[in-house]
Amino acid sequence: MRTPSDAARTVLAAIRPLPTERLPLGAVLDRVLARDVESPIDLPAWDNSAMDGYAVRAADVGAGVELSVVESIPAGTFPTHHLAPGECARIFTGAPLPDGADTVIRQEDTTATAAGMRIDDPRDAGRNVRHRGEDIRRGSVVLEAGTALGPAQIGVLASIAQAEVDVHRTPVVAYMGSGDEIADLDERDAILAGRKIASSNSYTIDAMIRRAGAVPRNLGIARDDPADIARRLEGARDADLLVTSAGISVGEHDHLRTVLESLGGTLAFWRIRMRPGAPVGFGTLFGRTWLGLPGNPVSTMVTFELFARAAIRRMRGHRRPFRRTRRVVSADAMSLGPPLTHFQRAVVSEEGDRLVARLTGAQGSGILTSMARANALLVVPVDRREVRVGDTLRAILLDDPVHVESPDWEEAP
Repeated sequence: MRTPSDAARTVLAAIRPLPTERLPLGAVLDRVLARDVESPIDLPAWDNSAMDGYAVRAADVGAGVELSVVESIPAGTFPTHHLAPGECARIFTGAPLPDGADTVIRQEDTTATAAGMRIDDPRDAGRNVRHRGEDIRRGSVVLEAGTALGPAQIGVLASIAQAEVDVHRTPVVAYMGSGDEIADLDERDAILAGRKIASSNSYTIDAMIRRAGAVPRNLGIARDDPADIARRLEGARDADLLVTSAGISVGEHDHLRTVLESLGGTLAFWRIRMRPGAPVGFGTLFGRTWLGLPGNPVSTMVTFELFARAAIRRMRGHRRPFRRTRRVVSADAMSLGPPLTHFQRAVVSEEGDRLVARLTGAQGSGILTSMARANALLVVPVDRREVRVGDTLRAILLDDPVHVESPDWEEAP
């Protein structure tokens, strides 16, 4: 069996960013740039005032100096006068500086006089000027390919009049559950009577696909019947990624691998040295990437986070698909079972100058509330059978916006 990190690298090596599409700026929030964007202009396009006040020559600045006001320059207009010694111009935030000016004296440091104004405080000599090109230079790369477009990045693009940009297409992710015992919520009475088990995985996977930035396509819940499984899988032919849950193990009712092979699919691996989530499959179907997740709810969520989410991010064009790990101190002692990499559900919080991890309770792979309470996955390496209170481990914070190129789950903390 592969280690989790090896399995993740194998999956990501087979995936490329999706083709591009050109979209208007108002439609690219959270999309990923497909090409570098160069600026056609300097920004600011001219030296301009950082505040309301008076544009002056630094050489004229001094306490009690009186200057004559030769013009007023509101934002949106351009100066018409070159400042000579002893002259100044009334100016407002964002307005271009007149020739000869290199300073803006804030208006609260001045007093109006019959001839113009008097400088009461000379503290701003040579200051309060935004210089041409100090933010962006014409011809420079403003945003690189692979940049996620948030509000600030979109604002930068608008500031250089970039009305459209090339971004990677949003992935369509088909997903399917399986099992005769599983029912959707339209069978509520059977679920409440204990005759069926609610397909929580369908809703969890749908939400995780959306949260990862992809479009979900629900193929439904397949019966434990090869013909029904094959019929539902046909709906993934034009999807970018297929994610299934359950049916991947070695039980007599686990038909998924056999059906995949009958449809021309390939299987690269189907076991990983981890808990929860050892029975994870990876291969292709219809020329698309397939990830087979285990059926237990916690196993489904953990393996989606580690493998499917990273695959979706790579398809979207992200260069760093994996969440980083953080060094944490365990507040709990643990005795682990088989020699596997364990991903324990935990709550990580700051306590002084360190991060402390506390388990969310029982860690069974069917206890979904352990994930609902967790904000992190605490990584216990394969060679650690015992964890003592105060031991340092790695943890994946599930809301961490910082990502890395390659997983480091098995590395020493």
